[in-house]
Amino acid sequence: MAVLVTGATGFIAKWVLDCLLKENYQVIGTVRSQEKGDKLHKQFGSPSNLSFEIIKDISDTEAFKPLFKKRRKEIDIVLHMASPFHYNTSDYEKDLLTPAVNGTKGVFHAIQNYGDVKKVIVTSSFVAILDVAKFADGGAVFTEKDWNPATWEGCQTDPMNAYYGSKKFAEEIAWAFAKENNISLTTINPVLVFGPQKFDEDVTTQLNTSNEIINRLIRSKPGDKIEPDYHSVYVDVRDVARAHLIAFQKDTAGERLGLSNGGFSSQGILDILNEKFPQLNITKGSEPGKGDTKPAAKFDNRHSKKVLGFPFISLEQSVYDTATQVLKKEGYL
Repeated sequence: MAVLVTGATGFIAKWVLDCLLKENYQVIGTVRSQEKGDKLHKQFGSPSNLSFEIIKDISDTEAFKPLFKKRRKEIDIVLHMASPFHYNTSDYEKDLLTPAVNGTKGVFHAIQNYGDVKKVIVTSSFVAILDVAKFADGGAVFTEKDWNPATWEGCQTDPMNAYYGSKKFAEEIAWAFAKENNISLTTINPVLVFGPQKFDEDVTTQLNTSNEIINRLIRSKPGDKIEPDYHSVYVDVRDVARAHLIAFQKDTAGERLGLSNGGFSSQGILDILNEKFPQLNITKGSEPGKGDTKPAAKFDNRHSKKVLGFPFISLEQSVYDTATQVLKKEGYL
């Protein structure tokens, strides 16, 4: 039995690969180039149960068919993780919406035509659940049953809303395909994902989109205002990775597994950084020690936590591990 992981070089995906390899699964990862595949294989110690296939452009709905035609007898489980997550674009359809939607279409078309897949796990997001208009409402509560009301045209006002829409539309396509073709599907819907990189060498001056929140605060100066000032919800990357395995190891068909371990604020992160790393000499923020004074909407994911059955990593631990890795890389520790 082999597990296919699309987008294998991603921040979350590397932790997923680590979990799979530790449990001795045969793993096939998709990468955009041979160079990326070779580097990742070497990072994991060149294990015999890890191989790669090149998918240059997930926007091409035919891109996955050669892979499934070639290796269809091996692939039992598909973890579809490949999807862009960044805000560095003004062409929202080309860089965010189309790759997310077409990548999902392409995987399911390939499964339909060539695969004998037992289960599919799609990495979606809390933003496929969230109604952006209510996010700043501290009294609003979302659950796994909710859906982002965004429309294709309406979400193209800015890169953030375009990304949010891309996750919604891709997930909707996945559920429709699964229903029409009797495919066992589970989605993973994490909130903002903090935590260390799987490999220290992947730490750069600018981190992945969610961890950049922590990274910017690490690099602040005394007296700096907190800009932007985040009030949101988090989960640790290692819990997200673990959830991907449980999603196919247990009977979770039909579930949207919402991953969150509560709220955070920029001030709360600063409080942790100043307590744990007093040598940093960074801003104290405007209200040190008070935590989150402007809580945003809540995500009630008690159902998902019950299904998954493991305790999640605390904000303090997640921020500490993330910052420790950055500071070691830059010679502060």
